[in-house]
Amino acid sequence: MNRLIVVRHGRTGWNASRRVQGQTDAALDEVGRAQARAAAPRLAELAPAAIVASDLSRAADTAAELAALTGLEVRLDPRLRERSFGQWQGLRNSEIAERFPEGYARWQAGQAVDGFDIEPVDEVAKRTAAALQDAADLAPDSTVAVFGHGASTKYALGVLLGWPAPVLRTVRVLGNCRWVELHRDAVRGWQLDGYNLR
Repeated sequence: MNRLIVVRHGRTGWNASRRVQGQTDAALDEVGRAQARAAAPRLAELAPAAIVASDLSRAADTAAELAALTGLEVRLDPRLRERSFGQWQGLRNSEIAERFPEGYARWQAGQAVDGFDIEPVDEVAKRTAAALQDAADLAPDSTVAVFGHGASTKYALGVLLGWPAPVLRTVRVLGNCRWVELHRDAVRGWQLDGYNLR
């Protein structure tokens, strides 16, 4: 059976301060490194045959903890990067709400945000879903562990599972070092086995 375990990276200082990271390469903080070390043994029990990660260090470094236990190489795929938040990257949520109230309200409501050089949701979803499909194909009869980001993973799930936007808006973003478990059915395609697991 082809199974995908899609893991969000451990906490960064930017997560803790509610600062928008997007594709900025923010590093794991002390809590995030501890989260990655704690998650690795549980993920190793799922017997992954391959490990793939976003090339942003917070995801790659989280994946490295699992790699150290399993002896597997971490393959980096930039398509797994977080959504680019353009001009908002580096700003705290409170700063965005104050400076760009209409755009912020649309973002929080799960609606399209025009301008600010923010990557459209459809583009994030398609590139991340393609990366997840390619990762799964590395071991089509086994488990593949993929390390990525909260928003890009959520949007990719909409593509893989065929969920319309109104359904996707009801799904919370993954917590740090939590994961999604999916399996690929030969007839029905991708199916969700668990979300926000740890």
